[in-house]
Amino acid sequence: MNRALVFIRSLVFEIGRVCLTLVFAVFGQVLWLTPYRVRYYVLGYWARLTLAWLRITCGVKVSVTGLEHLDRNQPSIVMAHHESAWETLALNSLLPRHTYVLKRELMWIPFFGWTLAMLKPIAINRSAGGKALKQLLQQAKQHMNERGDWVVIFPEGTRVPTGTVGKLGSGAARLAQQMQVPVYFLTHNAGAVWPKKSFLKYPGEIKVAISPVIYPADQAIEALNQQAAEWFAQGIDVSQDH
Repeated sequence: MNRALVFIRSLVFEIGRVCLTLVFAVFGQVLWLTPYRVRYYVLGYWARLTLAWLRITCGVKVSVTGLEHLDRNQPSIVMAHHESAWETLALNSLLPRHTYVLKRELMWIPFFGWTLAMLKPIAINRSAGGKALKQLLQQAKQHMNERGDWVVIFPEGTRVPTGTVGKLGSGAARLAQQMQVPVYFLTHNAGAVWPKKSFLKYPGEIKVAISPVIYPADQAIEALNQQAAEWFAQGIDVSQDH
């Protein structure tokens, strides 16, 4: 593959992505005056337009299996594999209305963090230990019980190299046990086309797979995490001709 062409296409994408983020971050501040559901709906176009621009400029396609497993009438928890920035945008159009569990430092990023704050994510201080878990449980219950939102958690905690599975934290499994709501596992190979901490975006197909529903009742935290890790590591073809 011509790396010069990949660089140029990636540059064009990044210029468009920055422009979109600035537009939504600056002019979108008026959305603070609107109800949460309106902010969620409008800002969803930020993610959709960014991914449409990714497809146009970099030739990134997406295929999804398992959408039929989702019971959209029941607030649930999604334990998602994390190896790219792509999934933080793409899940907006794949899943019912949801909130993310993320590290609070992301909220400090100019423009991006301001926009993110409008969606009321569960921003935790991971170094706080038990306090972080308590915050996760309290805010997740609020989102699910009061708003009917789903909760998306990346149990690996940080992006991992494509084709690998990181160590899973216990927060997602503990939340599932506390809430006793359905759980889904979501895996993908986005890091193969949008690698971790990489400027380059490669043409290719991102494959997403969503598991059948899992009920956490009577399952140990270790068992839930083991099932998630196995789903993350299942046989998705992550090879790309770079």
